Amino acid sequence: MHLSETKQKVVRNLFWAVTGKVVTLLGSLLVGIFVARYLGPEQYGLMNYVVSFVALFQVFASFGLDNIEIREESKCKGTGEKGRVPGVEANTILGTAFGLRLIFAGITMLLVILTAWLFEADTFTKWMITLYSLSMIMNTFGVIRNYFTSIVWNEYIVKTEISRTIIGALIKVVLLLLHAPLAWFIAATLFDTILIAGGYLLSYRKQIASPRLWTFDLPTAKYLIKESFPLLLSGAAVVVYQKIDQVMIGNMIDKANVGYFSVASAFVHVLMFVPITITDTYMPIIAKAWNTDKEMYKTQNQKFMNFTVWCTMLCAVLVSLLSYPLIRYTYGEQFLAAVPILQVLAFKVVSVAFSSVAGKMIVVEGLQKWTIIRDFVGCVVCVLLNYLLLPHYGVIAAAWIAIVSNLAAGYFSSIFIPAYRHTFVCQTKCLLWGWRDMLCSIFKYK
Repeated sequence: MHLSETKQKVVRNLFWAVTGKVVTLLGSLLVGIFVARYLGPEQYGLMNYVVSFVALFQVFASFGLDNIEIREESKCKGTGEKGRVPGVEANTILGTAFGLRLIFAGITMLLVILTAWLFEADTFTKWMITLYSLSMIMNTFGVIRNYFTSIVWNEYIVKTEISRTIIGALIKVVLLLLHAPLAWFIAATLFDTILIAGGYLLSYRKQIASPRLWTFDLPTAKYLIKESFPLLLSGAAVVVYQKIDQVMIGNMIDKANVGYFSVASAFVHVLMFVPITITDTYMPIIAKAWNTDKEMYKTQNQKFMNFTVWCTMLCAVLVSLLSYPLIRYTYGEQFLAAVPILQVLAFKVVSVAFSSVAGKMIVVEGLQKWTIIRDFVGCVVCVLLNYLLLPHYGVIAAAWIAIVSNLAAGYFSSIFIPAYRHTFVCQTKCLLWGWRDMLCSIFKYK
């Protein structure tokens, strides 16, 4: 009741963001459990293989524009108030970003299809990858999500995503009742992207203005490409070391092990909403602090990192300890091979939190041109270790490598990049003493 207007806005939007993520992730997890139990490890693994294959290319479709869009749109004045049309500057950024993403999505979709038909042996897998690649076109409407995020107005994003979750879940339940084949479930996953794109578009038209006001501007396009290109390269590396594991497991072991790894990953994705949602919501605020008060920015950012990382540590420990009953009483006995994977992979969320806050600092401070180095390190570590260890130690090696590659990219690589050494110091302080801030926040102990 005594919070400032800015803090009230942060809390309100954080509430909506968390609510939306909880509903979306838990809904997806619940439906995923039923789908996995119905399809079994091998077919469920194949479905996740298709999704992961396309996801490897998604970063080229978005061209690393997301954080740059949010940063630039948060600087625009006179936007975000109900009933007001965004200014010319905001409409130019939106229109230009949308145009660029549409072009890149079309090119990338063709690249995905060509790669699948050249290198995949199974014809059914080729067709499923071709079908799901259409999701790249739908994902271009993510520019609307970025705009709502930039003005710290998450309510309408959340309502859209909750609606998508409910409708998508109902469709998959109907498919289960009809005993539909695997292809229909992949098509339903594609339809989820169509639902979310339509929801974003309706929310924007109702709450902001007509997308027809967007304009494409060539100088703005050149600026956005220049600013986002380093993030494209680093984003490509990130996607590789975040998604390549399931593709490598499918090619080097078998699709059933992809299913086991996907089951463990499903719980980890639920956990990851904590650091990702908090950092996404907080980014526009720290961006403004960086532009107004550098000392306050440093202090608040350190506290923010401490609390986020150590809260996720507690969550990871809890999930790791409860991994057997979590899988036994959800996915069933046929997926018990995923238990040791989840016991390890749960701690991936800590490494994600550790690097996520530092990543936001880098974008806010305009230092993103060096991110390719840190993420390239993570990419090399991930691919090399998976190639060397998967044949000898099996899928459990992929769980350990997922954590190591995140730390290599988001923490240790900063030692060798002078511009990022202050983030390394910040992270080290968090690692050593950050638990005290978490305890202070929870127990109000000083």
